[in-house]
Amino acid sequence: MDPNEIKNSVMNPEDVTDQLDPGDIASNKVIAALSCIPFLFWLPLIAAPNSAYAKHYANQGLVFTVFLVVVLVAVRILSILFHIIPVVGYPLAAILGILGNLLLFLAFLMLFVSAVSGKAKVLPVIGNMMHPFN
Repeated sequence: MDPNEIKNSVMNPEDVTDQLDPGDIASNKVIAALSCIPFLFWLPLIAAPNSAYAKHYANQGLVFTVFLVVVLVAVRILSILFHIIPVVGYPLAAILGILGNLLLFLAFLMLFVSAVSGKAKVLPVIGNMMHPFN
């Protein structure tokens, strides 16, 4: 992906709200917001199985959960490797951990705020990777 595409994706995430029913959005905001919490992406499939808005956030919640696991594992492996480096290894590992957690928090916050506000936005860069619940 081109750096300009990534920047554009982050600054202006894809919004698919106009493709969904406003009544569906209004009645399923809470379920959609709960699906943004890692490992609760399955909740809309049980609580609102016919809602396209809830399914959108079930997809985004699954993508976020997979992203969370990948980032946490990668940060942990790199942190272990950095600890091998004398003197600068510990600060590098700490900075890496902070940056990884900040990235995850910002992705969660963007997803959660979008769901609560009734906007069907896609996570930047990773949001279109899989759609198993469509």
